[in-house]
Amino acid sequence: MKLTKHAHACVTLEKDGTRLVVDPGTFTPDAAEAVARAHAVLITHEHFDHFDEQLVAAALETRPDLHVYGTAAVASALGSHGGRVHTVAAGDTFGVGSIPVSVHGDRHARIHSDIPCPDNVGYLLDDGAVHHPGDAYCVPDAPVRTLLLPTSGPWTKLGEAADYVRAVKPERVIEIHELMLSDLGRQSTANLLGEKGLTGIPIERLEPGAGVQV
Repeated sequence: MKLTKHAHACVTLEKDGTRLVVDPGTFTPDAAEAVARAHAVLITHEHFDHFDEQLVAAALETRPDLHVYGTAAVASALGSHGGRVHTVAAGDTFGVGSIPVSVHGDRHARIHSDIPCPDNVGYLLDDGAVHHPGDAYCVPDAPVRTLLLPTSGPWTKLGEAADYVRAVKPERVIEIHELMLSDLGRQSTANLLGEKGLTGIPIERLEPGAGVQV
C-alpha cells in the first residue's frame, strides 16, 4: 500500500486501485484535490484541522460514488446523502475496495477541563499496515506496522507520545499533525522520540506530497 503525506493530519492511502483519504482538514491546502481522487473519506473527529465540512459536503454533492466515514458528530454535520455517510465507532469494521478498516478508540485527548472532548476514532487500515489515531493516543488491540504519530497541538505531550509509541510497538513511525512546530521543533521532537531517544524507533518526517510504501 502507498501512503502519501499531505500537510498536517491528512494522508492518502492507495492499494490495488482503491484510494482513501483520512482527515482532509482546513490546514491541508490540497485537501480538495485529494478528496476528488478518493473512493472514500475517513474522518477521525469534527475539529476543522481534520474535517473541512464544506469541502467534504461539496464533494458528496458532486460525487455520487463517494462514501464518508466518521463519528456521529461528523455524520450529523453532513447528513445521510442517501446512506453514503456512515457513522462509525470503536469495534466497527468495514472495507473500501481492497482495503479493510477497523475502528479503535472513542475520545479526543484532553486539552483542558474547560474544553469539551469530542468523540475521536482511530483507523487501522489494511490489517495493521497503518494506524491513524486522529487526536488521541489510542492503542489498537491489534498489531500495527506503521503508526502515524501526532507531534504538535494543544493536546500533545512528548512524554505521553513516547509512552504511546512504546505501547503500540510499531515497526515504523511517521510524523503527522506537525504544523505547529518549527523546523527546529520538528527535529528536536524527532530526536527526543526517535531511534536514539525514548522509543528506539526512527521518526520519519515526510514533507507534503511525499509518498512511501507501507
